[in-house]
Amino acid sequence: MTREDLLKMDEAQLRRRYEELKREIHYHNYRYYVLNAPVISDYEYDRLMQELRWIEELHPEWVTPDSPTQRVGAPPAEGFRKVRHPVPVLSLANAFSDEDVRAWFRRLVRLDPRVENADFTVEPKIDGLSVVLHYREGQFVLGATRGDGLEGEDVTANLRTVKQLPLRIPVDPNGPPPPRYLVVRGEVYITKEDFRRLNEALAARGERTYLNPRNTAAGSLRQLDPRVTAERPLRLWAYQILTGEGDLPRTQWETLQYLRALGFPVFDADHCPDLDCVLQAYRKWLQRRDELPYECDGVVIKINDLALQQSLGVVGKDPRGMLAYKFPAREVTTKLLDIRVNVGRTGKITPYAILEPVEIGGAIIRKATLHNFEYIREKDIRIGDRVYVKRSGDVIPYIVGPVKEARTGEEIPYEPPTHCPVCGEPLYHDPDEVDWYCVNAACPAQLARRIEYFASRTAMDIPGLGRKIAEQLVEARLVEDVADLYYLTRDDLLKLEGFAEKKAENLLAGIAASRNRPLRRLLTGLSIKGVGPTIAALLEQHYPDLDALAQATREELEALEGIGPVIARSIVDWFSRPRHRRLLEKLKKAGVWPRAVQAATQAQPLAGLTFVITGTLKTMTREQAKAFIEAHGGRVASSVSRKTNYLVVGANPGSKLQKARQLGIPTIDERTLYEMAGETPPAELTEGDADRPAAGRADPDSPKQPTLPLG
Repeated sequence: MTREDLLKMDEAQLRRRYEELKREIHYHNYRYYVLNAPVISDYEYDRLMQELRWIEELHPEWVTPDSPTQRVGAPPAEGFRKVRHPVPVLSLANAFSDEDVRAWFRRLVRLDPRVENADFTVEPKIDGLSVVLHYREGQFVLGATRGDGLEGEDVTANLRTVKQLPLRIPVDPNGPPPPRYLVVRGEVYITKEDFRRLNEALAARGERTYLNPRNTAAGSLRQLDPRVTAERPLRLWAYQILTGEGDLPRTQWETLQYLRALGFPVFDADHCPDLDCVLQAYRKWLQRRDELPYECDGVVIKINDLALQQSLGVVGKDPRGMLAYKFPAREVTTKLLDIRVNVGRTGKITPYAILEPVEIGGAIIRKATLHNFEYIREKDIRIGDRVYVKRSGDVIPYIVGPVKEARTGEEIPYEPPTHCPVCGEPLYHDPDEVDWYCVNAACPAQLARRIEYFASRTAMDIPGLGRKIAEQLVEARLVEDVADLYYLTRDDLLKLEGFAEKKAENLLAGIAASRNRPLRRLLTGLSIKGVGPTIAALLEQHYPDLDALAQATREELEALEGIGPVIARSIVDWFSRPRHRRLLEKLKKAGVWPRAVQAATQAQPLAGLTFVITGTLKTMTREQAKAFIEAHGGRVASSVSRKTNYLVVGANPGSKLQKARQLGIPTIDERTLYEMAGETPPAELTEGDADRPAAGRADPDSPKQPTLPLG
């Protein structure tokens, strides 16, 4: 159809043609990029796209995020917004042998005898970046990285540029109707061939090339400028439904077929009736490893029955009903130039190898772990040896052992240190453990590491406070523990090299903002041995604050699913130490004392209140807002009625706002919701305070206004 033909149409006809074009182009993208079976020529496709652009030029107000023209990339972003996942996005436990897999199966049978007769799926473990995709009424509305499994980064604009990702489902008009709400987990990756071509193009332009497809995919997806992402050959596999509404598949095998029917790219997988079939499937994938068009470091074994899989629960951050069976790691040899040690944030002394640089699986390896001093002794690893180096799971390089036949007699046996290489204090060794520790609480190395970790995005998320500044603070004796960060002044920072007014102000602002982080973040940042983000989130569900956790016994902690005797002992031991009790007092005095949102219902500020949400909120998705309200004791309804207490109004509200006005229901904005819940609103909601109406007056036409709880 020509431009002249379009100009002759009335607005209703043109709108129908516009929607028809979008559906048609989505379908042809699906056939080209997912099925690899186009039914029209490139010329015909280009004409359809040209027609779509003509209409959007005439009516730019019609352009929606799911338009095929929007894949080219949005303007650069200033940073990535944090996204709270609707359910935990878990990782996987690993197996490295058939016996590991059989032992996993035996454990599950002991836990639930039904596993004895379970069937399985075996899926390739793609070496890419895990993403979480949200669909509302069939439209792609939000995409996030996995992050720490609880929170990720909003990379929606970048994901829109991935041509295999359906912007609207179902892609095929004959596909099944989509649920109102669906959250899908997938993997973004780059094929080996696309990676080769990308590097050739970069080299031809004189630009820096990349070492491996996985890191290239991850870096491309996290570009602040989506137009850069659009230029990268990113692809997608979908393989899991995290949550959704309606009648969803009940098995993993049905899930893969359902996702394929909706238009998602889905990899080939095996459906196995028993464990012997699973192991045969693993060997088939291992044999095909080098023939696959993408990097694959193993297979994922899943119990097919999703209800049974879920009932088996989680250990730490790993679901029991799934297992990654890794392929043998790549192995090379190189020269061991030296052995050095790191002092970790818990005081653990870890030896590592300095290597003659060598390439393994596309990465240049210069350092590798040596595990512990006992490992060096048992393997008889010497400085100057030629050594075997592996990348465990194709990720972490480590020394397998020496090539003794290559020795010349000049190799030097290694003598472990007896004193901390940083503070000089004697090292401590527990006879029941293999590791050695520096137990000097004032050791500058571990203090700097603890501060760096405390400020990391995984923990308290203090921008700009990295290793270099942490070391400066320790060296200048401005901090003796992490609590001292909250007592730093502008004058303190200006004494440090590289600090001017602006840098000092920014760091102090970041430290001040971290006071409002949730309890799980603070728990993570305290460097309690064994307590990472997953365990911290579990503890937050059962203890309202650090005072309550400090009173917990080992027996209480061990009763929580996911916490074993080692972690329970570690937690109790940490809270029993006088220096840690002093640290907690300093944190409390500094106002860093978050309370878990799972506090008792009768004490929750939103208890007994019913909310309805309309429009787009600035700092939360609809699902996150629902979880926030429920965590503070409130209830969220889908429609406005006389039983509604408040309507939370975001940008571009729908018909619910009009109905609330008709019924006299009070309306509030997002900031007021935070205040009613007793939470400090995020910074982006506090800008322009002078122009903001009083709390609870987001809608001046509302005849009733909320009364905020005191305190």
